[in-house]
Amino acid sequence: MQFYSFFLSFFLSFFLSFFLSFFLSFFPFFFLSFFLSFFLSFFLSFFLSFFDIGQYLGEDLQVSGPANGAVGGSVVFAPDNPPSTSIDTVQWNFGSTPILTAQSDSTLIASAYRDRVSFDINTLALELRNLRLDDSGTYRLTVIPSAGDLLTGETSLQVFENITNVRLIGPEESLIEGESSANITSEGTGNITSVQWMKDISPLSPSNSIIFSSDYRSVSSSPVQRSDSGEYKCTYRNPVSYETAKISLIITYGPEDVSIKGQDVVDSGVRVSLSCSANSEPSASFSWKFNGADTDVTTDTFTIDQTDFTHSGDYICTASNSVTKRNASQKHALLVKEIITFCLIQPEV
Repeated sequence: MQFYSFFLSFFLSFFLSFFLSFFLSFFPFFFLSFFLSFFLSFFLSFFLSFFDIGQYLGEDLQVSGPANGAVGGSVVFAPDNPPSTSIDTVQWNFGSTPILTAQSDSTLIASAYRDRVSFDINTLALELRNLRLDDSGTYRLTVIPSAGDLLTGETSLQVFENITNVRLIGPEESLIEGESSANITSEGTGNITSVQWMKDISPLSPSNSIIFSSDYRSVSSSPVQRSDSGEYKCTYRNPVSYETAKISLIITYGPEDVSIKGQDVVDSGVRVSLSCSANSEPSASFSWKFNGADTDVTTDTFTIDQTDFTHSGDYICTASNSVTKRNASQKHALLVKEIITFCLIQPEV
């Protein structure tokens, strides 16, 4: 192989010298420049002949990678282009540490790997089992053919701990819109290479009110808004595993937008219902006043079974939120029309 490498290098260098000399021919000293170029080409070819340039001719082994593995798992290293010629010796090394040496009739495995590796002499594949973190590094394959130059190839392995025990820690106290701050912190074990946050079904992104820590392990919102209510998910990932934890936040607010639905004017003797509603989280409780006086009605509906003139007046509904300690009211005026009965008396004749 060294002879062919030398010949190829010399041949290419000779033509480079010729073309260089041709261009220099337009200047004086044509023959001097030609012989100087020829001498340099010969020296370069002679020098390169002592080195293995098989990698430039595509003859070195190509081992796929880099590879990722999980602690306790397994991985297989194999060349994509195993040599087609007969092989005298095969070696697999981890860095400078021998793993195994194999020949056609025997395989010698280092004691540190004896229970963890398998080798296929036909494909030169090495299987490494029960992976540990300290298995991360460079793996080198060396093949000595029965005839020809030594062939080499290498790849790398990165071993990761599986991600486990991911959980989210959120606020325990009630969160009030416009007043409270919320912080969600994530925890987990394993080699974590990326962290992803989701709110409901959408990615959670930084904003004026949403702030992430520098390591992306926690997120905060201040002050909270009702739009912050929802399910938060945090996913820890690495190349071999992932795990997701969830937590829900409920932002309390209100009551607001109190309204009363019902008739304004009714005849005497009919049934009337006034219905009160409010926008609130949690749902509001209700109380009613009639003409400034408290009533015993504590539901969202005030019902009068049979009206008379005494039911005319102002009805006030008050909505209250037990968490925000806020309340809001709305007034509704009701007029009950009396039916006047006329009696016609005729004089006696």
